Amino acid sequence: MRDALAVGLLSGAVAVYLALVGVVEQLHGRLVLAEPVRLSLGQVALFLAGLVGAMAVARRAAAGSPAAAVLAGALAGVSAGAVLSMLVLAGPALNVRAMFVNASPPLFDLITLGRGPGGVPAILALWGALGAAAGAAARLPAGARRPLAWGAAAVLLLSIFQELAQLILQAGERTAVVADLLFTSDSPTPGAAAVVFVATVALNALWRARGEGFRRRTETIPPAARRVLRMAGPALAVVAALLLPAVGGAFISQVLVIVGLYTLMGLGLNLEVGFAGLLDLGFVAFFAIGAYTVGLLTSVGSLGIAQMSFWAALPVAVIVALVAGVVLGIPVLGIRGDYLAIATLGFGEIVRLLVLSDFLRPWLGGSQGLLDIPKPVFGGVELVGPEHLFYVTLAFSALVAYVAWRLQDSRLGRVWMAIREDEDVAEALGVDLVSAKLLAYGLGAAFAGVGGAIFAVMLGSVFPHSFQLLISINVLALIIVGGLGSLPGVIVGALALVGLPELLREFGEFRFLVYGALLVVMMLLRPEGLWPAAEQRRELREHVEATEPALEAAAAPPTAGEPTGG
Repeated sequence: MRDALAVGLLSGAVAVYLALVGVVEQLHGRLVLAEPVRLSLGQVALFLAGLVGAMAVARRAAAGSPAAAVLAGALAGVSAGAVLSMLVLAGPALNVRAMFVNASPPLFDLITLGRGPGGVPAILALWGALGAAAGAAARLPAGARRPLAWGAAAVLLLSIFQELAQLILQAGERTAVVADLLFTSDSPTPGAAAVVFVATVALNALWRARGEGFRRRTETIPPAARRVLRMAGPALAVVAALLLPAVGGAFISQVLVIVGLYTLMGLGLNLEVGFAGLLDLGFVAFFAIGAYTVGLLTSVGSLGIAQMSFWAALPVAVIVALVAGVVLGIPVLGIRGDYLAIATLGFGEIVRLLVLSDFLRPWLGGSQGLLDIPKPVFGGVELVGPEHLFYVTLAFSALVAYVAWRLQDSRLGRVWMAIREDEDVAEALGVDLVSAKLLAYGLGAAFAGVGGAIFAVMLGSVFPHSFQLLISINVLALIIVGGLGSLPGVIVGALALVGLPELLREFGEFRFLVYGALLVVMMLLRPEGLWPAAEQRRELREHVEATEPALEAAAAPPTAGEPTGG
């Protein structure tokens, strides 16, 4: 009970924070369910702060009787509601709004569901009931609890992305009818939410129930047929990717092009960091070199030097980026660890400042950049819109991913991994560190140069302010989130760290608050990444499984008669 009280107070403090910084009011404009239920996303954010704490406490108490779990959840819920009630009661008297501008009467009405200060007892009862429900859910078997959680998450996602879904569905006459059935002007209908919830629960339960049986049946299938089944998933993914521009429209295509550019950079940096263990914080420099090379060679403006086509300039950009990677890698061959990160960070800043300098302004345009970069032409068709450039980005991403995949298990790839694990041992075994490191820098830079080339023709101009340090940090973050050394992890990381924030732009600056919280949760639950390499998963999971029992044993109080040590 003491833990329930403490966690409940902490959950209430989180809810108060979300309310005072404006997250709740910002999200209140988006409805999860329309009339007659009328539940807003802001109210869901408040309730989730209490429900998560109540669920955590109830799961710890779930070893006892069901009543103990329900009581612990109810106490945590009431405690969280009490903290919010204190804000409602004391906020006007203490003039909290002088410090927090969002502490307004509309916020207090939102917290009390329009009842005002007189509705505090009802709010406490509601929060207690929600906590008790969380406690009861904690007693459910995992096979029942997880489908329900997936169903609730599906309804939330339907609400969050309802504008995007309506935009896609309204594009066609037949799909527009489906949009009218699923959505009102600003929210999903209760019927649509119920259908999505039930369908998600049923599909999740069916998947879990039949998954093991399906795996057992596939073991009896001949190897040739099993290989065909394994290829069915990637084949469907390729077909879905090819159809996305036609289905999603210009906005989705634009987001996917940006994801593709970060994927190209991520695949290049993954060679250096994930394979060879060479930390590089100036990777954006090679992206900029590829963009400026294509810009100079193709621009029809005053700074253009050759007026070449994109397809003729692209190999030159790749070679220039590769040479730049080798040249910039030579001075840092003997540097390791954090010192290497600082040195490469300096290279990135040097390239950006050189482009901005007055000395190179007559050739690179300085802060004015390069303008009048034409779009690529393929088969007599000018690739103007993001729908066209998506296919260009997809083709080069697939090509670069194939090259990286072939390198991973090659002799060179194994040399890189030996350097990553222990550079001194690798050198003692005869590995040529100089050539291996320079190849990692050069090939990684070449991949980034491809991304920079596509970026230049996508915008039709190149500006030095587009190549900030934050891009290098984002690329490094996405390969860590996806899984170091994992090629599919790079794609998943780009979708999670680049695509998702772009799709959540309508939530304003608070999207980064949610984004950061999700990253923290992901690092706690999946430290190896969303789609890690087999070696990374094995190392981290075995370490966690080996240390958790020891930590639990050390934290447990000694039993009667057990020596405590001296």
